[in-house]
Amino acid sequence: MKMKLRFAPSPTGNLHVGNARTALVNYLFSKCNKGEMLLRIDDTDPERSKTEYEENIKKDLNWLGIFWEYTDRQSLKIDQYNNALNKLFEIGRAYRCYETPEELSLKRKAQLISGKPPVYDRQAMNLTEEDHQKFKSEGKLPHWRFKLIDQDVAWTDLIRGNCNYNMKSLSDPVIMREDGRPIYTLASVVDDIDHKITHIIRGEDHVTNSAAQIQLFQALGSKSPTMGHLSLIAGSEGEGLSKRLGSLTLGELREDGIESNALASLLARLGTSDPIVAFKSVEEIIKSFDLSKFSRNTAKFDVNELNLINKKSIQLLDYNDAKEKLNSLGLDASKEFWDLVSGNLDNLKQSIIWWKVIYGEIVPIIDNPEIIKIAKENFPNDKLDNSTWGIWSKKISNESGLKGKELFTTLRKAITSQEHGPELSKLLPVLGKGKILSRLSGIKS
Repeated sequence: MKMKLRFAPSPTGNLHVGNARTALVNYLFSKCNKGEMLLRIDDTDPERSKTEYEENIKKDLNWLGIFWEYTDRQSLKIDQYNNALNKLFEIGRAYRCYETPEELSLKRKAQLISGKPPVYDRQAMNLTEEDHQKFKSEGKLPHWRFKLIDQDVAWTDLIRGNCNYNMKSLSDPVIMREDGRPIYTLASVVDDIDHKITHIIRGEDHVTNSAAQIQLFQALGSKSPTMGHLSLIAGSEGEGLSKRLGSLTLGELREDGIESNALASLLARLGTSDPIVAFKSVEEIIKSFDLSKFSRNTAKFDVNELNLINKKSIQLLDYNDAKEKLNSLGLDASKEFWDLVSGNLDNLKQSIIWWKVIYGEIVPIIDNPEIIKIAKENFPNDKLDNSTWGIWSKKISNESGLKGKELFTTLRKAITSQEHGPELSKLLPVLGKGKILSRLSGIKS
C-alpha cells in the first residue's frame, strides 16, 4: 500500500510556526517515501471557521513548498460520523451523558480532594431508557462518550519509540457534542479510515489522545496507522514560547521578509541532531530528510537563527529567481545590482534601501566635516573603477591620520547614509562621480 499522510488544520486562524512545522514534516516524510498527502480541513465549528483563514492556510502551505494530492473537509461528512457513532453504540462502546461542564468540574474537584484520579466515573452508563426519555422530554440533549477498555495500549512511535498507556488513567473521551457536532477524537479516526491514512505525525500533546484513538480505530474495525509525535517548540533558551513566538504566523514572517526556503530549512531540522543549514529548495531538503533524527527533546526555535538562515538563503538565490522577487517589490533590477547588494541583505526588502542608494536619492550623513572636506579635495579625477576606493581612502588616511573602521564608516555614511553595505570598491564605479561628490557636499541626491 502506498504511504499516505495528512495535515488537518482548523480554519479558525492563520497558520503559525508550530503547525507549519508539523505540516512540513508530514510532507517531507511522505515525499521521502514516494507517498501522498491529504489536506483535510477540520471545519466542524461553523462559528469560528472562516473561508479567509482556509485560503490563507492553503496559500501559506504552498508558499512553504507544501502541496497535496487530495483535499477533504469535515463539514461534508457529518453523516459518516453519525454512522460511526451508531456503530459504536450498537457494540456497547458509546454511551450518552448529560452532565453539564459545571457538574463535571465539581466531580473532578471531589475526586482530587479524596485522593482519586480525576477520571470520569461512567455514572451515565447506569441510566435506564426511562431516564433517557425523561431527559428528552425535558429538552436535554446528550453528549456522547467512547468507552475505553481498561487495558494497556502500546505502539512503537516513529519518534518517541516504545509507548505504553494504561487506559484506567484516562477518562472516556467525549466524541459527540450535544448539538451533534463531532469531536476531533472521533471525526479524525473516521476520516483516517476513509482515506486509508498509513502514518500520522503530529505534536506530542496528542500522545494520550492517540492512545484513545488506537482503541477507537480497533472498535471501528480498522488497524491504527503508524504514529509519530513531534516534540513541541520552545524559545531559544528552552523557555516556553512567548505569545508572540507561539502565535507567529507565516503571513507575518513573509511580511517581515523571511524567505520560504529559509523557514523550511529551519523547520525541517528543528529538533534533530543535524546542523541547520540553508537549502536552496524543498527538493534539496527532501533528499536529506530523515525522521529518525528527530529527538524527544524540546525543539528550540530561535528567531536570530532564522534571520541568519534567511540571509544565507538570499545569497543562494540565482539572479533569475531573485529578479522575479525584486519585480514584486517594484524594482526592475539588473544582474549588476543583484550581484552588488545580495551579499548584504538580511531580507529582500532591504534591496529597496540599496535601490535608493544607487539609483535614487538619499540624505547624506555628514558626522565629520573635516574628513569629508579632505575626501572631496582628494577625490580622483580619473575614471572610477574597482581600484579607486583603495587609492582614494589611502590618501584621505595619510592626510587626516584617521584609519580603519572609523574612517570607512564616516565615508560610507556620507556616500550611502548607511553604516554597513556592499564593498565601496565595487559601489563607487556604479554610483558615479557626480552622485558621490554631491553627497560629500551634503546634498540630497
